[in-house]
Amino acid sequence: MKPKRFSLPPDSLFKWILATAGLFIVMIVGLMIAVMAIESWPVFQQFGLQFIYGGDWNPSENADRPPTFGALPFIYGTVVSSILALIIAVPLGLGTAIFLNELAPRFLRTPISFLVELLAAIPSVVYGMWGLFYLVPFLHDHIMPFLSDTLGFIPLFAPPIRGFSMFSAGVILAIMILPFITAVAREVLAAVPNSQREAALALSATKWDMIKKAVIPYGRSGIVGAVMLGWGRALGETMAVTMVIGNSHFIKTSLFQAGYTMASVIANEIREATYPLYVEALIAIGLLLFAVTFIVNGLARLLIIRMSKVSMGGQNE
Repeated sequence: MKPKRFSLPPDSLFKWILATAGLFIVMIVGLMIAVMAIESWPVFQQFGLQFIYGGDWNPSENADRPPTFGALPFIYGTVVSSILALIIAVPLGLGTAIFLNELAPRFLRTPISFLVELLAAIPSVVYGMWGLFYLVPFLHDHIMPFLSDTLGFIPLFAPPIRGFSMFSAGVILAIMILPFITAVAREVLAAVPNSQREAALALSATKWDMIKKAVIPYGRSGIVGAVMLGWGRALGETMAVTMVIGNSHFIKTSLFQAGYTMASVIANEIREATYPLYVEALIAIGLLLFAVTFIVNGLARLLIIRMSKVSMGGQNE
């Protein structure tokens, strides 16, 4: 008799393949964190936590003053530009998703959806070139003067006006994350059961009341996920922001002034880093960007879980 060959059941084999794939992804992320932490450790060893909250970035080597590194201007620029992008993109993206899913005629849904999804396929450097040659002059000549004249008493819109600014970066980021928010929000709204709509309409609700009170609350957690996906995209965007933000190492209150983000400073200065501490400081900024992105996604996941429990009638402690 031939000996029986050992064979795994198909379900067990499939389980182990998927588990291996999942562990492989975790290992890649862990390896990235470990390498960045090891390479950036000399910076934290020399500057401590002052590297995070310090605002002085002076990589020049000279005998009179040693180089100093502080990442606060880049953290500030990253957060402000991404939040500005959300303020602009969320109403537009959610409104477009509602229009396409609930109000648009059938003959308009496919072409508009295609155009929205096409925006996501455009390379960021193309957005940057378009912003450089068209968007920045348009904002500088028309939009920024209007905002400065009407809202100039608010420090965020105070003059002087510069075309290459935090405001320009926020606008181009909003355009870039718009298709992500729209596409995901539309899929979420499309997954809402028709029984929700029919029940609202049966109670004499108008079309808008049905959308506001039945459709949007049902897909609330998914909509939040779409917004957080767009925010994560905005936090890490590099080339387009680098080309329009102005690249200033200082914190400015006005959105009409130049700024810097963590991703753009890495892209701009990595080739200029001529000594180890400079390179390690840029790697440390990359580690901070990873941490900010991780925190945002973690908060998004907790918020989605919390909202899902509320929508299912669960009690939160």
